[in-house]
Amino acid sequence: MQLGPFSKETPVFLAPMAGVTDLPMRQLAVRHGADVAVGEMMASDLSLSDSRKSMLRVQHSKEAGLRAIQLVGNNPATLAAAARYNVQLGAEVIDINMGCPAKKVCKKAAGSALLGDPELVKTLLTAVTEAVSVPVTLKIRTGVSPDQRNGVEIARIAESCGIAMLTVHGRTRADKFNGSAEYKTLRDIVASVNIPVIANGDITTAEKAKYVLAYTGADGVMIGRAAQGRLWLPGAIARALRYGDDHAPTLEERYTIMRDHIQQVQAFYGPVMGYKIARKHAGWFFEAELGEAYLPIKRAFNSLDCTDAQDDFLDTKENTLIDMMSRLHEKSVGRMAA
Repeated sequence: MQLGPFSKETPVFLAPMAGVTDLPMRQLAVRHGADVAVGEMMASDLSLSDSRKSMLRVQHSKEAGLRAIQLVGNNPATLAAAARYNVQLGAEVIDINMGCPAKKVCKKAAGSALLGDPELVKTLLTAVTEAVSVPVTLKIRTGVSPDQRNGVEIARIAESCGIAMLTVHGRTRADKFNGSAEYKTLRDIVASVNIPVIANGDITTAEKAKYVLAYTGADGVMIGRAAQGRLWLPGAIARALRYGDDHAPTLEERYTIMRDHIQQVQAFYGPVMGYKIARKHAGWFFEAELGEAYLPIKRAFNSLDCTDAQDDFLDTKENTLIDMMSRLHEKSVGRMAA
């Protein structure tokens, strides 16, 4: 699959997630094998571009790979201006968000709310593709609601407007993140267009990725919430798809990756915000790796009020936490073998 300067067979993407896929996470995800790590969703209102949050979100490095920026908005001129601005800053791909179901986004008639207005979708996409020379991609859901799965219509509009790649989450706007993703509509979308389509939604293992690719005919997969606390996962899935290597990092390697991530977050955000931002990433790791036992550990970590205290905690608890991870892993293997 070709996307601007990027070329890879069956690519595995790290999904853009606001407040999650910041520069430290993108750098480490790519280092550990993700093919592309898309930047956090950013508002298209350039009056906000000088805010500290916006300035941190546009930061990039060569280690983070392809520079793909995601924008959200509902005004054609504003969205086009934001696309031009980010290309001037070095963006190699502009991704338009029409998939976010969050209330604060949809109440502004943006994100997945746009799926209910195909004419506006066409106007917005045309404005952006005509404004920049880099590839413009689009992320959507399968439709407005289970009774209005208009993903095929939106996909055809996107292709006609010059969209270079489409990512489809297997839920509707109304579904939010409830229930399970469905892939029939995604399969119909793949069959209806001649541009690459990336499958997204509930892809948590290499086995699931293989199933979704085989069932839908999609060109690649995008990993979202499953990578929270497990930023190595997109790379592990990529290796499994490409080389048949189904081996995840060892428990010790996972802990080391987490430690590296926490330290990079602390350094990136500085002493005032760094330890606060680190809490959620550590919390996701504890939840993913410790199962039901994670909550006391998370609470203890969250009570720490500086980076030094966090580092000391992770140093002194390393053997204990890896032992807890090992016991949970053994139980999981035992249940699978039973």
